[in-house]
Amino acid sequence: MRALVTGGHGFLGAEIVAQLRAAGHHATPASRQSGVDILDRVALTEAMVGHDVVFHVAAKAGVWGPAAEFEACNVMGTQNVLAAARATGVARLVYTSSPSVVFAGDDHLDAGNDLPYPLRWLADYPRTKALAEQRVLAANDPSLRTVALRPHLIYGPGDPHLLPRLLARARAGRLRIVGKGDNRVSLTYVKNAAAAHLQAAIALAEPDSDAAGRAFFVNDAEPVVLWAWLEQVFAGVGIAPVRRHVPAGLAYALGGAAEWVWRTLSLHGEPPMTRFVALQLATSHTYSLGPAQAAFGYAPPVAGKAALAETLTWLRSCSST
Repeated sequence: MRALVTGGHGFLGAEIVAQLRAAGHHATPASRQSGVDILDRVALTEAMVGHDVVFHVAAKAGVWGPAAEFEACNVMGTQNVLAAARATGVARLVYTSSPSVVFAGDDHLDAGNDLPYPLRWLADYPRTKALAEQRVLAANDPSLRTVALRPHLIYGPGDPHLLPRLLARARAGRLRIVGKGDNRVSLTYVKNAAAAHLQAAIALAEPDSDAAGRAFFVNDAEPVVLWAWLEQVFAGVGIAPVRRHVPAGLAYALGGAAEWVWRTLSLHGEPPMTRFVALQLATSHTYSLGPAQAAFGYAPPVAGKAALAETLTWLRSCSST
């Protein structure tokens, strides 16, 4: 492959670039750091010349912020990527989506690919990622085969978001277990997420690929009990376990109130709780790997225990520097 990776200097993007190069492929990381902004269609098209595969990883993530920024990066940026791919003759496109695009607030238990999009979303990130995913899948045709992957809660060495934020809150005594604390989730080790992208891209090389035009959940092989898993992480870096609970309904109400205050007063930063975060922390999210295994042979290369051990080693090294 001669692959261009948008967001190629980010957490997941950099791992995709590394795995491509390790497998002998040519990989070009494209990001603002390298002078390629997905909102600049001309620069993006120029950067895409000579490539036959695009991994579209770049996105605006987060649970709070101006809607226009999410629209611009996630929707318009994706449209620019699709247009540039058409203009330069790219044959395959792998899009990094999210399980949140089909999250309506209820439990997902060993969910398959048949989950519908909700009628409404509680945050602009899942809403705009869903709009972008739909455009990517609709663009699939014989000249540009597309697929969307939905890794859930990506973690591992180099994680700039998930675990560092949770650890900071735990150290400050500001983290609470939302609900009963027995909810199960599917996590995605960053190396497994990247491997899924490469496996999907290879499958798209087949003209009659079962992966083309479809969205797939990709995560680690075994789900975990979220708060028990976090307790292992906290213990591994010398943080006391979180024991205090807040009822899910109360957390949801507090999130709604905080959102109203932040919007009304135009406060900077993000609220300490939102409705979307409250529901995400209180519900189960586990996903079947069956469809991805059948369509493109997805097999997570790193087991959960090894992934946790590698992550803890990295977290300890960060704490000591």
